[in-house]
Amino acid sequence: MRNTAAKSLAVLTGLFVLYTSGAGPFESLVQRALFLGLVVTLGLLMYPLWEGRRIRSLGIVLDGAAAVVTWIGCGYIVVNYDDIMNALPWATTADLAMTAGLVVVLLEIGRRVVGLIFPVLVFAGLGYALLGHHIPGMLGHRQFDPYFVTETLFLGDLGIWGSLVSVAATVIAAFVLFGAVLLHTGGGQTFMDLAMRMGGQSPGGAAKMATIASGLFGMVSGSAVANVATTGNFTIPLMKRLSYPAPFAAAVEAVASTGGQLAPPIMGAAAFVMAEILGLSYVTVMVAAILPALLFYLSVFMTVHVVSLRRGLRIVDRSDIPDWSAILQWRRVLPILAALGGLFWGIFDGRSVQSAAFIGIVALLVAYLATSIGQRGPCEIGRQLLAALDDAGRGLVIIGVLLAGAQILVAMINLTGIGVTLSSLIVALAGNSTVLVALIVGLICLVIGMGLPTTAAYVLVAAVLAPALTAVGVPPLAAHMFVFYFATISVITPPVCVAVFVGAGIAQTNWLPAAREAVRLGAMTYVVPFLILIYPGMIGQGGTLAVANALFTGLVLVVAIPFLLGRMPLTGRRAGDVAIYLFVIALAVVPHPLAPLVAALILAAGWMLGRRSAAALEPNDGTRAAPQE
Repeated sequence: MRNTAAKSLAVLTGLFVLYTSGAGPFESLVQRALFLGLVVTLGLLMYPLWEGRRIRSLGIVLDGAAAVVTWIGCGYIVVNYDDIMNALPWATTADLAMTAGLVVVLLEIGRRVVGLIFPVLVFAGLGYALLGHHIPGMLGHRQFDPYFVTETLFLGDLGIWGSLVSVAATVIAAFVLFGAVLLHTGGGQTFMDLAMRMGGQSPGGAAKMATIASGLFGMVSGSAVANVATTGNFTIPLMKRLSYPAPFAAAVEAVASTGGQLAPPIMGAAAFVMAEILGLSYVTVMVAAILPALLFYLSVFMTVHVVSLRRGLRIVDRSDIPDWSAILQWRRVLPILAALGGLFWGIFDGRSVQSAAFIGIVALLVAYLATSIGQRGPCEIGRQLLAALDDAGRGLVIIGVLLAGAQILVAMINLTGIGVTLSSLIVALAGNSTVLVALIVGLICLVIGMGLPTTAAYVLVAAVLAPALTAVGVPPLAAHMFVFYFATISVITPPVCVAVFVGAGIAQTNWLPAAREAVRLGAMTYVVPFLILIYPGMIGQGGTLAVANALFTGLVLVVAIPFLLGRMPLTGRRAGDVAIYLFVIALAVVPHPLAPLVAALILAAGWMLGRRSAAALEPNDGTRAAPQE
């Protein structure tokens, strides 16, 4: 019964998103309250309290009470929207009770969905707002009574109903639905087949296929952990079947899936939040992400190639690879092209982002129905569409709950001014040095992001740490892209690397060696944020020459870093090879137009000399030594 109720509510949530994407959202607070009520109630059904335990009956009562509390709070906002926005009412004891109840439910659902770390952070933010006036020195603030905090959180659009929940209830929800419909109407299998065809027949073919497939899925789903769980259940067993080391298989999938959050056109939910925070169009953020994402996947692909050559990893059996004619059948390709065409037409026509997503969905459905004539019956089509709505509704639970909790935390950070205080301390500690500020901010981003979903981690570091970069002259978009990258790669950075944990679980291996492999495969991603600060062209700014310079620098690093970490020989002496690679990497990031060119020439010269030396040392009988590990 609970599963049926959850499926029904998930489908209803998907229909709510579809309707408001096409017809336009309701009044701001009404849209946000209805959305939050739906996702929290669905979360209670999906993650029941004390499931399978003897006290489950008590859990049912508490879950029911939580649902009532949620809808009382959300319903109050819907009914009293005009008074809240126009009269700016003072908080009453009833308002205080509704706020407390709703916050407790949100934190509890957050605990069930993503673990204890995130709700503890939100609770700490609330505690700091209420009790921080007792702290002496710079970290203290003036006193705020509970009624004033209630007015901030509940009776306005700065707290629970703020901009983060707004973007979740409109833009992110529309794109989650877009991705779900695309995957459930055949796009998912087409992506997988395309990846198999493109990467399967080269050295390390299964790992390259996993990289391509996870990138394609990630551009639609935008969730690293969900991506690992989805594509990893196919790619990791395939790699293991071809005798790839299990830690390597888990790492490939984790890193490639993480890159999906960085790759246009959809990226992750955090990218939409960034656009909202900066007041920019999503197209601007998407364009800024193109070159860094390209370098990320090129570096992963190159590292996989080098490691595969050294380890002698097998290609995918030709019998397992579909023909181009099967992949590029018009019935399979047309819905994908229609979806992306409708999406981009809406964006470049000046429509709102959620409206563009709706146009893409409609175009996809029309093409899917047209290509299904004579191929699928009405019942099968209906099942696929219901599955897409169900999947979208369920996927919105974690996003809605996380962003509501993050909005509470951000509201308290802004109320107390602790973000400005911490940014000032970082700048003072670094002595106004952009390099030192960036190093400190990057390290703190990795620590804060550990154990948190990317979106929540980005929201937190954007509020606290991005101002430290802008204070030393970094442009806002570059500063936010910097912290966004570090918040994202925290899911593959030990010791709390959630994406690696999931991949290692599927591969049935220890997470620690998988994490080491993941850091090596994703090494370029730790460099890209600093390139964003050094080269404005990395995010599409500064003109054509600036972009070309950034691209050339990135390509030099895409070769040098994987060759270094993959132990690709140059001179035949490991110490000499490492020295050359490190010198090339250091020279490439020097902000001078000629530095990357000189670095490329040194790398090319070392490669040619190494090949000549190897050829001179080959035995005359034509035999060749086996590759060494």
